[in-house]
Amino acid sequence: MNKEESIKEDLLKKFSYLDGTFNIVRARRISITVGLENFNEVFVYIAKQMHFGHLCTITGLDEGERLGFIYHLADESGCVINLKTSVSKDNPVIKTVTGYFPGAEIYERELVDLFGAKVEGLSEGNRYPLTDDWPLEQFPLRKDWKGRENA
Repeated sequence: MNKEESIKEDLLKKFSYLDGTFNIVRARRISITVGLENFNEVFVYIAKQMHFGHLCTITGLDEGERLGFIYHLADESGCVINLKTSVSKDNPVIKTVTGYFPGAEIYERELVDLFGAKVEGLSEGNRYPLTDDWPLEQFPLRKDWKGRENA
């Protein structure tokens, strides 16, 4: 059994509800989708128990009625798990992962500025990457954004 299949087996043994959400993209690349209600326990298990100790980045996606978030986690061998969750655009609340990865703060600020995510537990700080004079409630990476001048 290769490493990717072993990871899949380990995660399914621990979280049977993940069955059907795996995609082994290629060697050293795994994609998993998990509901927000189970996201934290899966995220913590992958990061701490499976030793995927490097958060490469967090990708935000506008999926129409929902916002998607992909957490790219890597282990020391270079194997990457892309753990995806999504929330309704009407209530785009996710929890911070800075308690596990302090460097996630910059990625989470991008999700706030560019997509309008509300990140519970994210400390107060400067806006990023938008300037302080950027209009509130203007999220340029949302598909329904009309442009700053049309606000």
